[in-house]
Amino acid sequence: MYQSTQRTLMSRQPVKISEDKLEEIREAFSLFDTNKDGQIDYFELKVAMRALGFDQKKDDVLRVLQQQGSGDGSKISIDAFTKVMSEMIAARDPADEYKKAFKLIDENNSGIITVASLRRIARELGENIAEDELQAMIDEFDLDNDGGINEAEFIKIMMSGH
Repeated sequence: MYQSTQRTLMSRQPVKISEDKLEEIREAFSLFDTNKDGQIDYFELKVAMRALGFDQKKDDVLRVLQQQGSGDGSKISIDAFTKVMSEMIAARDPADEYKKAFKLIDENNSGIITVASLRRIARELGENIAEDELQAMIDEFDLDNDGGINEAEFIKIMMSGH
């Protein structure tokens, strides 16, 4: 993942991501900057990247440190970390993210999101949604009328902004 982002990093063009994502990046850095020196080392960087959804290989993390880190390449500042993570977040394919979300909702790996799946998610989020409302959600987006939302339907819903 970092390899494909490298070209963008070299261009020095600032990337625009949401303020929420920037705050998420800053929070991850702060959480793993355990000694609060404004820098994180290899191990802290690897965990911070994982916390933001990027499970990077050792070589990729070391490459980030070498290219974006401090003088000796052993640590990275919050500014450099924010820049790298912003680039990586901006380079994500939304369809891949939606596939991951689908798998989280489709807990029993049936290949469809059912009323039971939605009920479980609503309960986990502390929402009390009536059964008929949950069924209406399924009915609205169940394009092939199989009683549930399959991965393709889910991605289509998410990409359309519903």
